[in-house]
Amino acid sequence: MTKVGHQCFILLLCLRVGAIRMISERVKRIQESGTMKMKELAGQKKKEGKKIISFTVGEPDFDTPKHIVEAAKKALDEGKTRYLDAPGLPELREAIAQRAKAENGIPCESSNVLITPTKQAIFETILATINEGDEVLMPNPAWVTYEPCVQLAGGKAVPVTTTEENQFRFTPDDVAELITPKTKMILFNSPSNPCGAVETHEDIKGLADLAKDHNLLVLSDEVYEKILFDGMKHFSIAAEPGMMDRTITISGFSKTYAMTGWRMGWLIAPKPIFKGINKIQQHSITHAVSFAQYGGLAAITGTQEPVKMMVKEFEERRNLIMKLMKEIPSFSCDTPKGAFYVFPRYEGKMNSEEMALYLMDSAEVAMTGGSAFGSAGEKHLRISYATNKKNIQDGMERLKKTLA
Repeated sequence: MTKVGHQCFILLLCLRVGAIRMISERVKRIQESGTMKMKELAGQKKKEGKKIISFTVGEPDFDTPKHIVEAAKKALDEGKTRYLDAPGLPELREAIAQRAKAENGIPCESSNVLITPTKQAIFETILATINEGDEVLMPNPAWVTYEPCVQLAGGKAVPVTTTEENQFRFTPDDVAELITPKTKMILFNSPSNPCGAVETHEDIKGLADLAKDHNLLVLSDEVYEKILFDGMKHFSIAAEPGMMDRTITISGFSKTYAMTGWRMGWLIAPKPIFKGINKIQQHSITHAVSFAQYGGLAAITGTQEPVKMMVKEFEERRNLIMKLMKEIPSFSCDTPKGAFYVFPRYEGKMNSEEMALYLMDSAEVAMTGGSAFGSAGEKHLRISYATNKKNIQDGMERLKKTLA
């Protein structure tokens, strides 16, 4: 290397080291989102001319129902674009409280409801409740964002391994074994991402008993609550006796109403915790987008027929993908009861990230490696079937040929 080349190398090295030092330690501790990473890689390959079929992100391919869009347009036309109070539009908060009482049995009022993007609701809740060193029990595998939220708050995510034998349910017996004096919160998601697992009423009652016996908080992510199959029912843990005072219930518009880009959801929390969460809202996003909340109001109070149509279509897609998966000998998977994911186990020596990358290159099918969702996800792939039936048929045919 020449003297000039050596100097350039040293300069670049110094710049790189300097840039790394500028990043906070808390950010260095977390991993990037595995689902978004594969989505972006699939998008890049499409730009390069690859005909990628993507099963990466959990985004319904339906358009937002027209009456919701029209309500937001009307709000824009009427100049409803100014600041709101941080918790959100009063009419929307009231409508969500009424629905939560009537459909979920949650004993709440509008003053318990805060409007915010669903992912923001999870982050704000954890930041408002978890101290340095507090332990949060959560499923393994679980959605990729839970653990980073806990890490950013200084807490410790404690994975509770769920198994195929139990349909990946988050059972009270498994949770009880890992409770320690440092445990502060139980966090779970039903129906679940990435497995499509649905907790039974017995599961919910058992988790509630653990929370009360050990004085724990519960964060219940119920964003897929309307996407259930085979006659399954959804049970909110905040509806159990004595649980409203220690439960933060989170749900949203993205999955149920095909409103992913609207970035809107809500949380329901007891008053003391609500006040803490609202402080974070005030000092971060201030409030969710004002005119979008009028669309949310139309979603909650308007016709629910589009939701029924979408759920019916999701169930047909689930049945189709399960049928086609049985034709792939190297895949094995139980039938999920909710959400819009399958989480098959595969045979082979590659780890799940390698397998996902291999199948993107060889089959031109994009999925997320199961290890992105936790160590128990290794040797699995997450496939989102929130796409049309032709993509499902073509994608599974490509996988069948490649894995033959």
